[in-house]
Amino acid sequence: MTSSEEPRSLRSLYEAAEEKRHALDNAFEATSPAYRADLEAALSLYSRARQQIVAISLFSLNEGIEDISTNDLPYLLLDAHVAELVQKTPNQSPDQRGDVLAESRSAYERFLAAADGYGLVVRPYDQLLERYRDDPDSFAVVASSDAAARRDGKIANYRAEKQLKEKLETLRRNPRYLEHGDEELVRELYMTQVTFAVHSAFQALDSLNRELAILAQAPRPLAPAATDTPSPDDHDSRLDQPLRRLQSMMGGPLLSAKGKPLQPFTLVGSRDERARNVFRSGHNLPTMSIDEYLDEEKRQGNILQGGVEEKTVVDEDDYDAVERDMYKQRAWDEFVDHNPKGAGNTLNRG
Repeated sequence: MTSSEEPRSLRSLYEAAEEKRHALDNAFEATSPAYRADLEAALSLYSRARQQIVAISLFSLNEGIEDISTNDLPYLLLDAHVAELVQKTPNQSPDQRGDVLAESRSAYERFLAAADGYGLVVRPYDQLLERYRDDPDSFAVVASSDAAARRDGKIANYRAEKQLKEKLETLRRNPRYLEHGDEELVRELYMTQVTFAVHSAFQALDSLNRELAILAQAPRPLAPAATDTPSPDDHDSRLDQPLRRLQSMMGGPLLSAKGKPLQPFTLVGSRDERARNVFRSGHNLPTMSIDEYLDEEKRQGNILQGGVEEKTVVDEDDYDAVERDMYKQRAWDEFVDHNPKGAGNTLNRG
């Protein structure tokens, strides 16, 4: 067993994961192999920490927030940190990115469920949580389609985030926290961190849904075209090319049974023209008349036929047929008399 796989305390696992996460926040090469390795290491540490939390039943919905010790409060943020890290996974196709966002969404939902279970999702975030649970896929922090309302909502979100950040910074600079580690102050700091994480989770879910909408419109990569496996006939046609040229000089076939050209040829207007060209100067390629070419194309099924109903010849001895044809012709004559050419041209167009 390696040192990284040796049993570690929950505290040491969580602190190591937090150290990795902070290092990733300051990383510039998000596509480098080192970044990916650190990201996977951080997620692995958080996963091992979660396993220990579940194993010891650290959190229980039968307890209130006052029953959780101050030192255990940071562990409530574990899934929020995991969701944030998962979203940073680099180099993905649209389908892979969709899977990543689904995993991130699940982590945010676990965090919000735990925070809500302890009554830490307070106004105005409780209303956001209710709207999210009603329709997760269409959730937006600012639900209004009115431009002015959306602008006011964004300003309110920005101010709320700024106030939370300023409160956290003030608590961290407090001498009671820095020098003495006052438990009351430390607990307030941890509770504010949870509130800030709740705020950030809803912003992230809003952004996540917008990204999924864009991914749904992204073009998918085309499947590689299947290449035809060379047949033995193709191989033979390449190897036998000199022999086929010799056959053509001796009057060999121009097309294969499948209609594939076996040698170069030219089309001429008629057989007579081909005969006259025999006595002209210069080299002539093997020729085929247009009639011969069309006959071959017809034999191969490459020429569409039919489509026009053939005119039936009425048997003069069949009196019923003659009478039907007469009435049909009479009806057409009456139609032409009552509908002269151009009668329907009411717009005087030529």
